[in-house]
Amino acid sequence: MGGKGKISLTREGYDKLCKQLEHLKGEKRLQISRDIGEAREKGDLSENAEYDAAKEAQAHNEKRIADLENTLSRGQIIKEDEIKGDKVVLGVTVKVRDKNTGEEESYTLVSEEESDFDANKISAASPVGSALMGKKAGDVVDIKAPAGILQYEILSIE
Repeated sequence: MGGKGKISLTREGYDKLCKQLEHLKGEKRLQISRDIGEAREKGDLSENAEYDAAKEAQAHNEKRIADLENTLSRGQIIKEDEIKGDKVVLGVTVKVRDKNTGEEESYTLVSEEESDFDANKISAASPVGSALMGKKAGDVVDIKAPAGILQYEILSIE
């Protein structure tokens, strides 16, 4: 996640990343420290798998902290007036209908750092997100997916 450019984030996404960072720097660091301490008490560190695992978890946690701090330092919160309008832009929720199956789905377009497929928050850089960007309600878009070409009609933009 390196780089120096600005990252557009929704207010909700920015707050979520701040909470994650707070957790990693607080509770998670304490837990890892306890795990390392317990593993040290078990003796010889050269053949101590628990110690190695705890140190690896510590390194992973510190990397995630650095990545989050970098993202937040570059984060620029999207203003409400930037997401109002009739075009698909970062921060809006788009309701679409699959022209082949008739199924309807809603997606919120967010930055890559905020994407959460389970919460229907998709990256604007993803195949679906990039196909929807700049489009209007009523537009039909073709999306190249591993399963073939998807055709979505944009029903509404909120």
